[in-house]
Amino acid sequence: MAQNGDIGIDLGTSNVVIYMKGRGIVFREPSIIAVERESNQIVAFGMEAYRMIGRTPSNINIIRPLAQGEILDFDLTSSMLRYYISNVIGKKFFSRPRAIMSVPSGVKELEKKALITSMFDAGLRRTQILDRVVAAALGAQLNFLGSYGSMVADLSAGGTDLAVLCNGTVSVLSSVQVGGDHFDDAIIRYLRKKYNMLIGERTAEQVKITLGGAMRRNPKVTMDITGRNLISGLPKTISIDSDEIYESLIDNVNDLIESIQAVIERTPPQLASDILEGGVTLTGGAAALYGLSEAVSGVIRIPCRVAQDARDCVVLGCAKVLMDPAGMKHLLTVS
Repeated sequence: MAQNGDIGIDLGTSNVVIYMKGRGIVFREPSIIAVERESNQIVAFGMEAYRMIGRTPSNINIIRPLAQGEILDFDLTSSMLRYYISNVIGKKFFSRPRAIMSVPSGVKELEKKALITSMFDAGLRRTQILDRVVAAALGAQLNFLGSYGSMVADLSAGGTDLAVLCNGTVSVLSSVQVGGDHFDDAIIRYLRKKYNMLIGERTAEQVKITLGGAMRRNPKVTMDITGRNLISGLPKTISIDSDEIYESLIDNVNDLIESIQAVIERTPPQLASDILEGGVTLTGGAAALYGLSEAVSGVIRIPCRVAQDARDCVVLGCAKVLMDPAGMKHLLTVS
């Protein structure tokens, strides 16, 4: 039995989310660090560092230590995670909590083991690793622990993991470099090419949320955005509409749909039959893109839905294992 205070951790490329037994989700901060350029001293973590994007002095670097589903800077990732863990659990000298943690799919085994050691230093008694797609499927309430096949597409900031699961294991697994950050980058490139205007990451994210879509919005939506004119170097404000942003994103959406089709084609016939009936479930923050599930089902002719609490499915899956560690220990990959 997990005890009150034990935690589930989603170490994502965009955010770190922490669930605590008995309290629910207690922590959510961006996976971002502000570092002083010359001394390499950490200036800020999380939301404080996020607010500095586009506003930092020349001596401060804003760093995302995880990207594209991988750890780019292990030391900074470890420091960030230790800081967040210590903020959540405080100082527990006599009753160290345990943790179930999910990490990006590209994290190597040696890095997982090093993260476990780092978590012990942060005050945890024991940390176990849960595969991200398994955590997402559990959090989305998919029925894959028995003989029925289920398919999940977990769309994170750094990419999408696609998996067919059955009997508590992953039968088919694939990844595609399409995620929230790729949508943002596509918007930035589109505006630079069409309007000679440069916008920052935060503006691109807001445009994606307000105007972005895998289908055209009806009625069309417009908004004003401000960026820097690349010819004059001066600030510039323009009005753009949702049809334009749809055009900027459609290539990424098509890549995702083609990857889903390819996974289904590789799936054994009986499991493919289950997916035809049960459909594809989208999880992760990027699954919130307007019209995405409809666009997928419209092309592959298989039901597609966005999971309830899609952005939190991974951490909720960790919480499920936390509640029944003995019954679900076979799902854990590293002890």
